[in-house]
Amino acid sequence: MRTLALFSVTLLLAGCTKLAPSAHHAPDPAAARFSKLAEDYVAGYLAWRPQMGTLLGLHQYDGRAPDYSRASLTAELARLKRFERRLSALDSARLSPQERFDQRLLLSAVRREIFGFEDLQTYTLNPMVYAGTFDVNIYMKRDFAPLADRLRSVIAILKQAPELMADAHANLADALPRPQVETAIEVATGAADFLAKDLVEAFKGVTDPALQADFQAANQRAVEELRGFATWLHDQKLPKANDHYALGHDKYARMLLVGEMLDLAPEHLLDLGLRELAHQQAAFADAAHRIDPTQPPRAVFRAIQQDHPPAAELIADTTRDLEAIRQFVLDHHIVTLPSPVRAQVAETPQFMRATSFASMDTPGPFETKATEAYYYVTPVDPTWPPAQQGEWLTAFNYYTTDIVSIHEAYPGHYVQFLCLNASPATRLEKIFTSYAFVEGWAHYAEQMMVDEGFGADTSGAARAAKFRLAQADEALLRVCRLCVSIKMHCQGMTVEQATRFFQDNCYYEEKPAHDEAMRGTFDPEYLYYTVGKLELLKLRADYRQQVGGAFDLRAFHDEVLRHGAPPIRLLREVMLTDPARWKETL
Repeated sequence: MRTLALFSVTLLLAGCTKLAPSAHHAPDPAAARFSKLAEDYVAGYLAWRPQMGTLLGLHQYDGRAPDYSRASLTAELARLKRFERRLSALDSARLSPQERFDQRLLLSAVRREIFGFEDLQTYTLNPMVYAGTFDVNIYMKRDFAPLADRLRSVIAILKQAPELMADAHANLADALPRPQVETAIEVATGAADFLAKDLVEAFKGVTDPALQADFQAANQRAVEELRGFATWLHDQKLPKANDHYALGHDKYARMLLVGEMLDLAPEHLLDLGLRELAHQQAAFADAAHRIDPTQPPRAVFRAIQQDHPPAAELIADTTRDLEAIRQFVLDHHIVTLPSPVRAQVAETPQFMRATSFASMDTPGPFETKATEAYYYVTPVDPTWPPAQQGEWLTAFNYYTTDIVSIHEAYPGHYVQFLCLNASPATRLEKIFTSYAFVEGWAHYAEQMMVDEGFGADTSGAARAAKFRLAQADEALLRVCRLCVSIKMHCQGMTVEQATRFFQDNCYYEEKPAHDEAMRGTFDPEYLYYTVGKLELLKLRADYRQQVGGAFDLRAFHDEVLRHGAPPIRLLREVMLTDPARWKETL
């Protein structure tokens, strides 16, 4: 899928072919043991997480719900630890470069799961796990099987509702973190509403009376179970809830190490984050000054938000602009596009609109039937008052919308998906991905595209400044997440203080700022948007230094995207020839 210039011959020998088995590599029992270990681990991993299997496009897992009984939890943790020991005991020196890469990728994935069980205590302290169990929208939105067959899968999952909710009652600790309880109540209530309305609407086309009756009965019971769970959380758990959501310094550092192979102190990352925050605030102010030096930066940004398409033209305008972004990627040699197939711009499905502004929906890497990819945009609700409709459309101003489209589609998530499918990535590389790589790549793409001249044309410097302003605005949110994550989990920052941090530093209003602060209590890893972007910028700088004047941006991006989405620390070992540089991630 990638095209390399002649200068890359040396790098092919030292870089990308580093993972290719040597033609003279003799078979070794260690390789056979690793292959069997990996095969066994993936089989057990997906059997315990069948919804993940369906999302990946492996439909032998359709219609299966997870088992969260105490016996199952105990057995899965024991299995994870057993595989950690066996993978660690392998003699990696006897593996090929590709096998060593996959061994470390898999070991990292296993340790992340163990961290979830033991350090995060996911199944005993986080009721959202259970509130979100009935996320069956993939059966609604992806046409990988006849509608009636997909409904049968949904029914099979819904019938597990009593057992799953009983497991929740049995597993959850007596006292739970307040943000998790409050959010789980919202999630459970929203899930019940989704099942009662949207799910019924989605499958009304199934005409088999017996199947519909079975569905209605299972669905009604699941709705009752979810509403009962929300009531139980409100009445029994909320009065006893506490504010002990922080991981603490040691667990946070361990999260960085097992999740992204970052052997860095949280304080070091926070220092980087605060410097990046100041940098992006300066970029925001500078861009605003170039647009209108007479107004404060926030006022300038509010003014450009009024430059948006009419409600009736939102999808058409987004489609046109997305094609222009794609053409810019081609014309400026940003990255090789391995397929001419476009992401289809469509209105966000009704059941997703409450939580989605714009999103990318790509099929799983193993999907062979429902292979369409959709870029969803949430339109104005015609029942809203005119003022609310106008406020919604400000989020779709031309500049922010293009930056979001870059993140979601070209060259962000959609291009990453295309490159993964076209790459020689192994099965393990397609299943186990890095939060920092996936979101870091898309966030990196926003800044990189503007740096490469996206938004600049002959109409003048003000237009380019508007795109820089929108890009800096998106970056400010992500870097505030980094700072808040560390401050909340390592330095005692409260939800209220975090809310003010978002208000003061990325200029959010109180409600969205509070939502971001709440997310930080249970998703400390949302720092990885900025961490991943900074890691990629550092990798690019180091790679450029390595190849000197032969550096080519497209060749760099092609190489980044051909190895799956691993922790960027592993990617450094693939792309940099000097081992002394491998640990210098940031």
